[in-house]
Amino acid sequence: MPKTGVANLPLHSGKAPRWLFKRMVALSKEITEVIIYEYGKDEFLRRISDPFWFQALSCVLGYDWHSSGCTTVTCGALKEAIDPQEFGFAITGGKGKASRKTPFEIEQIGEIYNLSTTAINELQYSSRMAAKVDNTAIQDGYNLYHHVFIFSENGKWTVLQQGMNSENNYARRYHWLSEHIKNFVCEPHNAIVGDNYQEKVLDMTAKQSASTQKISVDLVNDDPRHLRRDWAELTKPYNQKTLDNWMKYECENKSLDYLIMPRSINWQKMREIYDFQPKNY
Repeated sequence: MPKTGVANLPLHSGKAPRWLFKRMVALSKEITEVIIYEYGKDEFLRRISDPFWFQALSCVLGYDWHSSGCTTVTCGALKEAIDPQEFGFAITGGKGKASRKTPFEIEQIGEIYNLSTTAINELQYSSRMAAKVDNTAIQDGYNLYHHVFIFSENGKWTVLQQGMNSENNYARRYHWLSEHIKNFVCEPHNAIVGDNYQEKVLDMTAKQSASTQKISVDLVNDDPRHLRRDWAELTKPYNQKTLDNWMKYECENKSLDYLIMPRSINWQKMREIYDFQPKNY
């Protein structure tokens, strides 16, 4: 699986003590310098895209709670420690509002690295797609609130982003590495890390979802009036069925639960997608 990793971590409130954070910044700078000196920038990107290596780094830096803060605090310390011009790679984005500044920071630092407009646009596209996949194409109940995009002067990149699930009070971290990416919508991750196992997850990037992707494209390329009509029929309780209805050996006396679908579809957006006529997922 190309994705480097995923981690589930308990959600903890509060923030790291200032004295600890200052030490994490200083130590992370020294550790990064040693790795780059011995192995180079590309190896640092590979290592930090490994969820276990990243977790170990957080502990070595002194943040050993193994909570959601491992991601946000460690990334924050690295961002403060790393000078893009000195190290040859940059850390952009962050938690909450800082994550929305990622495209601007990529452009700003890309110009410092003398990257072409095309290269900068590709980096910004990669940042957006990584976030879109983990927030939308993978529906596992975790909503992104942290997005860090690390890229080098030669255009290679890695993503560390995290979502939270308010129902189980857990966070989930997603890792990406550019040298493993061949297709953003077909198993693009290096790893996903978490403690909780969920049986019901919709992963539209799985190879098994290829036909579902095609059907999705077919649906949005059809007149939205048809989809709206079908949607209205599907949301009527008496029209709901389960796959058991089509099984050869349906269980006897099994009650059928009907599907309750959300009513918040943006039909204006569906019309815009239809007018655009996308060619693929």
